[in-house]
Amino acid sequence: MKNERLRSAMLERGVTPNDLADLLEVDPKSVERWIAGRTPYRRHRYEVAAHLGVDEAYLWPDARTRDQVANASESEIVSIYPARWAVPSELWRTFFDNAEREIGVLAYSGLFIPEDMGIQRIFRRKASEGVSLRILIGDPDSDEVKQRGEDEGIGMDMGARCRNAVVLYQPLRELDGIEFRLHRTILYNSIYRADDQVLVNTHIYGTPASNAPVLHLRHVEGGDMVGTYVESFDRVWATGTPLE
Repeated sequence: MKNERLRSAMLERGVTPNDLADLLEVDPKSVERWIAGRTPYRRHRYEVAAHLGVDEAYLWPDARTRDQVANASESEIVSIYPARWAVPSELWRTFFDNAEREIGVLAYSGLFIPEDMGIQRIFRRKASEGVSLRILIGDPDSDEVKQRGEDEGIGMDMGARCRNAVVLYQPLRELDGIEFRLHRTILYNSIYRADDQVLVNTHIYGTPASNAPVLHLRHVEGGDMVGTYVESFDRVWATGTPLE
């Protein structure tokens, strides 16, 4: 089976088989075989991935053993907090402030983010620096938001919180580089992204998100935990409705 991920990555970056062959000092036919589906040696996999600026595991997801993936994924764990309230406020600001490419927020309301003027200033500055910001808020009229409110025992207050988040984000909504969408998904985790790091606020039935654990993860070559959450974020974003 052809390696479409490798082929696409090369096309997007204008890299030809001869370019890779010269870089790796291999026969161009070897590169063509890799595109055709053959898995290169580990050293070559690493060099190709580094040159194309993508993860080796993305280009060859089946090349690593289950133990290798598990060990690398375990190394992605930076910290585990027993509850969101236990995460230092300064960590949230530093987390977003260190982003150079992308910031993402996926929650129902996540009010503690727009209520923090320090974080709002960071978002504004990052947008001016060319960082892409994508913010997803729960659709206050959706059945999913209503159900989450019932699960937490706050009923319609959950929808009201989502509306409050929309209002609080108002100063950022006209800025270039910041996009807002409403989503109607069953949210198993709130996901906060800054480049290759994520803060994952787990959701527990009957427990407010502020009292649920938070995982701080940083991507490590070969690990797939961060990638799993980023892909989930992207799937929700694809189904979201642009906020008018």
